[in-house]
Amino acid sequence: MLIGIDASRANRKHRNGAEWYSYHLIRSLAKLDAKNQYLLYSDQPLGKGLADLGAEGALFSEENFFPEIDKYGFQSVKSPHNNFRAKILKWPYKNFWTLGRLSLECLFNCPDVLFIPTHVLPIIHPRRSVVTIHDVGFMKNKSLYRREPIGPESGKKKFFINLCARIFTFGKFGAEARDYLEWSTGYALRKAKKAITVSRCSQSDILENFRVKEGKLSVIYNGFNNGLFKKISDTKSIAAVLNKYGISRPYLFYVGKIEKKKNIPALIEAFAIMRDRNREIRHKLVLVGDAFYGYDEVHYLIREYNLDDEVLMPGWIDEKDMPYVYSGADAFVFPSHYEAFGISLLEAMACGLPIAASDAASIPEVTGDAGLLFDPCDIYAMAEAMKKIICEDSLRVRLASAGEKRSASFSWEKCASETLDVINSL
Repeated sequence: MLIGIDASRANRKHRNGAEWYSYHLIRSLAKLDAKNQYLLYSDQPLGKGLADLGAEGALFSEENFFPEIDKYGFQSVKSPHNNFRAKILKWPYKNFWTLGRLSLECLFNCPDVLFIPTHVLPIIHPRRSVVTIHDVGFMKNKSLYRREPIGPESGKKKFFINLCARIFTFGKFGAEARDYLEWSTGYALRKAKKAITVSRCSQSDILENFRVKEGKLSVIYNGFNNGLFKKISDTKSIAAVLNKYGISRPYLFYVGKIEKKKNIPALIEAFAIMRDRNREIRHKLVLVGDAFYGYDEVHYLIREYNLDDEVLMPGWIDEKDMPYVYSGADAFVFPSHYEAFGISLLEAMACGLPIAASDAASIPEVTGDAGLLFDPCDIYAMAEAMKKIICEDSLRVRLASAGEKRSASFSWEKCASETLDVINSL
């Protein structure tokens, strides 16, 4: 059986949750499955981590790596069972690669099964298609999602694209990111043979907001890179990495998108309250990640509370350095309004960090008894949780121990095995 996989998101340089899911799932399937043949589709040449699926190691440098692509667009891929290839599908436009270019590929060269790890199913697809719907947070609280246009922001092209979207969806949706999320999710759930989501919470939200045939939607938990994320005790190595990014101890740590949806503005306010009420606490707050919707508000609050020297935002940090940044922190703080899963929670637990986290959505499902939970809408409760996790040693030890045990229950190998069962069931 030939299984096609959309690897475009897995191939991005800066990966977040859904991108890491795609990346590690592909690598784990390559080790697990010797029976089926695989074809990876991408809009750009695959980086080394996907072009060499048999290589051992947590991360791969792209230096001195030159992909081999023939005149038909095929790129050579090394894999443990020699059953993976890749095809680079060029597309002249910034948007709609999956809906447009991958649809054309399926029209003329359709695989037996198509697996889409990130919710957008091509218009033309094989009857046996599987899609992963990570979350429907955009249906839960629409104010947290920016109404940005897809394509040009103004002019005749914007009008034309919006008109096409209205015609295609019988007037229900326009060419805006939030509308696109709702339409594409509904389309994928209707048309895919099977659908996967990453938590019981996300499953409940999907069923609440979309019509899904009974038995179509399966829950398969995410994993994390357990070969990389481990507790590090080497203080000199930790100090060297922290110095590289201008981070000084002691500090609380967050990693993820710097955006409104992740509740970062409230985290800044809660941190200011915690510091003001507990002058003996000298911890800084380190926020790691790329800027998204709401980033301007974060900067404004940092200046408003005079926290320029207390809130550190080093930007994107190389994945190989992340275990050192986790291990150098005193605690991990995760205030998100909505999460379908939260892979960084597993990474923090595996690195021995106590966690203070929101009690919203799937977060309690992931942390179990390994998190000190708070109401994400209550900045005073958030401030109190940060104070407790800094000051109460017995609490920190208990949470850290529970977290290390909890993280051992999750792996990409388990995720890949359960995903393969779904694919083989078609």
